[in-house]
Amino acid sequence: MFKSVLLSLMTMSAVFVATSQAHGHIPTGSTETIPVLADLNLLQKVGAPILFKDQQINLAYSYLTPQAQAQFSQLAHQAGKCGGFEMVPDVGSNMKNVQFVMQNLKQRLARDYNYAKMPFRALALPQRPEIVEALKMPKEENLQQWVGWLSSFPSRYNKATDPNVHVLQLKQKLEQVLASSGRAGSVDLVDHQSTRQKSIRLRLVGATHPEEIIVMGGHLDSINMSGGNAPGADDNASGSANLLEALRVILTLPKTARTLEFMWYAGEESGLLGSAEIAKAYKAQKANVIGVLQLDMTLFPGAGEMVLGSMTDFTSAWMRDLLVQINQNYLGVKIAEDRCGYGCSDHASWYRQGYPTLMPFEATMRTMNPNIHSTRDTVTPKMSWSHSIVYTKIAIALAMELGNNTTLQQPY
Repeated sequence: MFKSVLLSLMTMSAVFVATSQAHGHIPTGSTETIPVLADLNLLQKVGAPILFKDQQINLAYSYLTPQAQAQFSQLAHQAGKCGGFEMVPDVGSNMKNVQFVMQNLKQRLARDYNYAKMPFRALALPQRPEIVEALKMPKEENLQQWVGWLSSFPSRYNKATDPNVHVLQLKQKLEQVLASSGRAGSVDLVDHQSTRQKSIRLRLVGATHPEEIIVMGGHLDSINMSGGNAPGADDNASGSANLLEALRVILTLPKTARTLEFMWYAGEESGLLGSAEIAKAYKAQKANVIGVLQLDMTLFPGAGEMVLGSMTDFTSAWMRDLLVQINQNYLGVKIAEDRCGYGCSDHASWYRQGYPTLMPFEATMRTMNPNIHSTRDTVTPKMSWSHSIVYTKIAIALAMELGNNTTLQQPY
């Protein structure tokens, strides 16, 4: 199905369709009603108005009321997906911007498909002894402690009364970690227009190519679609913990040539809010982001122990090849390619802005943790720390390989 879609994309003969409602814009009277880019099929199922659509990439511009947002999320999870929409600016009756975005996405998808179908590719990396040694350093007990701490907050919801309690506490901990390492770096909060919640960015400036940036991120917020507590142990205390443990190891290693930025995003569950603003700002500043890693849910081995999902839609074929090389050289796990639909996590924000992205996932979409977005998203015997630690190793290996090999970058 995906192959046939992308083959048709390369003909560039798609027709963008604006419905009879395209003259409208976001209804007034509710600040919770939001404009979105989202999975076309799911939007139709919840009865959202389709203001602009492209059937070939199954993407549409619409708006979601609070009720529709809840219904959308429920349907997404029933379909074995997560997330599914990105909040975007209200364009009113001017659909040219939406058409431009979808055309760019279509062209990028076609390029990624062309690269992926090549009989051979240039990416072939030797095993590096320093990476082998570094990957012996991550500790599962550290993941357990971080996940336990993050999931102990009643909720990390971006619309909570005080949505930054955990954000400020984590920032303080990161400052302590950085100070005790003796390494130069910075920790700052990123303010947003779309949410009161803040993102966190920790920056380690590169030794010889500081203008070239490797971004490694995951969302810090949690949500309970039924209200009440939202512990979010898997979604996404797990990915956040992987980044924290990767950071601990990286701080003991020599400085990388390229700059490393660790990000814990705000408001992913409400439409990729934090990452969308950050990626847009980086694009406006013409930031040279070489690659983006997204870690979102890593604890539930639904497809089997040591079976990792690798999302192939709205990620870069070149970075997926890099993951394959890292796996061959260091990890030895099984990678199951899968699709998660547009907006399933923060990598979509970066992909939309033209940056290379990668999203390894805890399982396939159909076998992911069924208890996310509820009070049941806690640490259970079905969770696997040995499975989750693999994602920490991916982050370390990516930082060391892509961070030091300054000739390595997307070839298309």
